[in-house]
Amino acid sequence: MMSEPLNAIEIVAGTPPGGGLDRTARALAKALVGARAFDTPVIVRNVPGDGARRAWAYMDEHRGNPNVVSISHPNLTSDRLLGLASFDHSTYTPIATLYTEYIAFAVEAASPLKTPEDLLARMGERTRPVAVALSTSLGNPNHVALARLARHVGADPRSPSVRVFDSALDAVGDVIRGSAEVAAVTAPSTVAALRARDIRVLAVSAPARLSGDLSAVPTWHEHGVACVIGAWRGISGAQGIEDSDRERWEHAIRSAIATRAWQDDLASHGWAACHLEGPALRAFLERERADTAAALEELGLLR
Repeated sequence: MMSEPLNAIEIVAGTPPGGGLDRTARALAKALVGARAFDTPVIVRNVPGDGARRAWAYMDEHRGNPNVVSISHPNLTSDRLLGLASFDHSTYTPIATLYTEYIAFAVEAASPLKTPEDLLARMGERTRPVAVALSTSLGNPNHVALARLARHVGADPRSPSVRVFDSALDAVGDVIRGSAEVAAVTAPSTVAALRARDIRVLAVSAPARLSGDLSAVPTWHEHGVACVIGAWRGISGAQGIEDSDRERWEHAIRSAIATRAWQDDLASHGWAACHLEGPALRAFLERERADTAAALEELGLLR
């Protein structure tokens, strides 16, 4: 086995290869290399498990190391509010947000649920709860999107029977096996199974239709449902790095997201660019905490 290069830049992904955070890490690594942002190699390190929390435990082992960063996401906020973690974004060094990806609601190819209206009707049934596979963690944007559908049909947001998986790919697999009726996962995570015709995607939580493989999938907004919500992805450094290191990363990220490779990945995955850094990023995270707390209270998850 080849040893890893000394002083390499590490981008930590809290999902296995092919998972949502892994996609971000690999796209960013490619863009950083293309932008020649660093004079050292850039590698992706997958540290999956425990709803992506193991990745942050790995970050804790690299306090003060400016060469190790992790893909950040809304779960840090919801996990802290739910008592699932003792850390949140403020524990580390937020550097930038990168993009938002929207939530897809997918069913097995032979499912009797054929349309968005079928799923809404199923969620409105009071006799038995709909079985839903979610990725990563309770209280994340996928879960909040599910709650908005339940509220639309007059059901208790807590009524779906939810199964949580470490990876969106595992949640999709649960639907393919017939264990769950529907998966609520980030839209790009459905593409491989959609191409294999193992699933159908009924609707997405985007403000407009997505491109590529999902271009024919309607939005919930088209069907009169107030469900426009996405999961943002960003980058955070370790605890205790210097301001100059954060500024170096901010410059590197600006260079990376200007590359053709990054722009192509935005288009091919249906990612909506949302670059924030500095005071705008900190204000965004503060707003997100308040919004997430309200959403979790609606779900009945806050005590």
